[in-house]
Amino acid sequence: MSRTSRKTAVGYPSPGNVTGGKISLNDTLKALEIVDDYGRIILENLPFARNDTTVGTETELQVAVYGSRFDVDLPRTIESSNYFANAIRRAATGDLPRKRVTDIERYLSDNRDEVWENSWVRFGRDVLCTYANQILESDLRADKSSPDSVNRTDSGRFLFSDSDGRPMVRIPVSYLVKLAMAQYLGSRKNLPFLLRATAERLMGHYLNDNTSPETFSFHVIPLREKTGMGLAVAREASKRMLLTQLLVMYANRSFGLKESGQTASVYLAPNPPQRQKALNEHISDSFYRDLFMSPCLSGWDQGEEKYRYMRLCHKVLSRSQLNAVAKLKHAGIILNNLVVLPNTSNVSLANNGTHVSLGSRRLTAAIAAGTADYGEAEEKYLGDLVIKITEHFLPLFVGTYSAAPYRLDYAGFHPEKALGFLAHELDYSQLRILWRMWKAKAKIRICAAPVTPFGPEWLDRLISRVFNLKGDFVHDFRLLDYLVCLL
Repeated sequence: MSRTSRKTAVGYPSPGNVTGGKISLNDTLKALEIVDDYGRIILENLPFARNDTTVGTETELQVAVYGSRFDVDLPRTIESSNYFANAIRRAATGDLPRKRVTDIERYLSDNRDEVWENSWVRFGRDVLCTYANQILESDLRADKSSPDSVNRTDSGRFLFSDSDGRPMVRIPVSYLVKLAMAQYLGSRKNLPFLLRATAERLMGHYLNDNTSPETFSFHVIPLREKTGMGLAVAREASKRMLLTQLLVMYANRSFGLKESGQTASVYLAPNPPQRQKALNEHISDSFYRDLFMSPCLSGWDQGEEKYRYMRLCHKVLSRSQLNAVAKLKHAGIILNNLVVLPNTSNVSLANNGTHVSLGSRRLTAAIAAGTADYGEAEEKYLGDLVIKITEHFLPLFVGTYSAAPYRLDYAGFHPEKALGFLAHELDYSQLRILWRMWKAKAKIRICAAPVTPFGPEWLDRLISRVFNLKGDFVHDFRLLDYLVCLL
């Protein structure tokens, strides 16, 4: 082994390849013709360099349904739920504070704008054309890869009969978009073959596993100067958003949603809706999952299994907030036993954003060639190396390329709430430094000393008004409210 390769093997973490040996970065770069025989780097052959990079994006959208509480699915589901009925009964017997019921009733009644974020929609099944019915029946199978599969065990959530015996369909707006595409195709008999085939392919680009609907690029975009680099990515995302808007408008009319007092809407918003966060404070985590977790009807062969997995993810993330309190205590940030216990349910999975995936033509061609010098282990090695380099620049993105602005008021400046998931992502020393510097920056000072909230909401509101304590402005609240280390 040459001096250069020995230095490489020592200087970089080298995972074992399939045969259990060590990967040499220098040999891998030579196999990709990035380094010549003299160890010099050929810049134009670097992956992700000029004319080599491709891009795809996944966009998470926010939805809302406009209408009366007596017409829209979300308030109707809450009012008719066993959870709400049991809460009323327990409050009447004194087993539950009456305030818990009045808080839910206030959520239902105090909605002057009649906007219900992340609500589902319901309509008569008889409005569906034959093709849309076939797509719905296919997506309700427990295993879409098997034509003989039985239906999902929870199919009763989506198909039911109203009080008049009319068969009804109840689905999230994220799936409504795909079903609207199927409805349009099924009602147009003379579409050109290429147009129909393309539309059927695009239906697979509308999927969902979290609360929000997701779409991903209709095609991979090469980054070229002549196409405007990032502008080409923005153009593709804009066309995708336009098609989504047209499909939602078509669904409102074709499925009779407007006639029944429901108007679905899709828009971009990074943070969870405030009313949804407020409702989350008054209901259990299991009921929250029933209301807002996506059933994963589109995008996975075994959608019900995926749905159970996402429910488990929400449960683990919610419970982790209690574990974070202990970590903050050990870190020395919580100095006494006066804490505000986080809710055992959270809305972190309702955060939205755009995920950007970068590809390299050179690396794709190398792995497709299947040579002995460059295989899956080498691809993984180079990918990890690129990620490690990129991570050093991520702090520069916030406020420049990404933003989810949020005003954290004084009452929310409890460390067990304000620091969010950071307790699981940072070392204790980093947590202490961050919290100390954040308190110095935020407007929570009384007589030049930072004072965190005391706990009772009425007291914190009073102190905030008297001393004009504004809290702080956060450029991207998702860094706190979402477990970003998973990305």
